[in-house]
Amino acid sequence: MESNCKHFTADNFDAARNAGGVLLVDFWASWCGPCRMLGPVIEELADDFAGRAVVGKINVDDCPAIAEKYGIMTIPAVFIFKNGEIVEKMVGLRQKVQLAAALNKYL
Repeated sequence: MESNCKHFTADNFDAARNAGGVLLVDFWASWCGPCRMLGPVIEELADDFAGRAVVGKINVDDCPAIAEKYGIMTIPAVFIFKNGEIVEKMVGLRQKVQLAAALNKYL
C-alpha cells in the first residue's frame, strides 16, 4: 500500500501550504537519529488523517531555504499550518498521540 505521506521540496511546498486546509510538516534530515525515529510515526499519521489533513516531510538538507525561512534550528521540528498560516510548532521527538491531538485541534 502506498503511503499518504507527501515529500515536499522547494518546488511543491508553497503550493501545498497555500492549498487551504490543515497541513502537518515534519522538518527532518537523514543524519538525525530522532528524525529517523519520528519518520514511521509521520507515515502513520499521514494514513490516519488521509482525506482530513495533508501530512508530509521536508528534508532540511535538500531544502535549506525553506528551513531558513521558517527558522528551523533544531530537528525534528513539526509545524502545523491551517490555511497557509503556522498555527503550531513542536520541536523534538513527539509521540504519535501528541501529534494526532495537535492535528485534531485544527480540523
